[in-house]
Amino acid sequence: MAIPSRVLGSGNAPLAAISICGDAATGLTAAGTNAATALQISAVFNVVSTTASSTGVKLPPTEAGAMVAIFNTGAQTLTVYPPTGSTVDGTTSMTIATGKEALFFGLSDTAWYSLTGV
Repeated sequence: MAIPSRVLGSGNAPLAAISICGDAATGLTAAGTNAATALQISAVFNVVSTTASSTGVKLPPTEAGAMVAIFNTGAQTLTVYPPTGSTVDGTTSMTIATGKEALFFGLSDTAWYSLTGV
């Protein structure tokens, strides 16, 4: 596992460390009620802290080898949508319960698959 301080300590530039280790977005607010209106996420590690009923987030463009983590610390279940033309777990959306997380893996250019927390 790459740790940012170690990547920086080995002489890499800050942007290289982000590219290698990933970036984080915290304090996110879920939005919308469908894929077109959901909050578009772009970071590798995402903490959604505000979730109203039926709101969600949209995964970044699907790419084989990509990985995205989403943590739902909000009060409601969070809906996760794939980008247009892609699926998540073979369907058009999935949910993450309050206080849970999911790790998403891009296995092709059109398919995200999730590993959910307990």
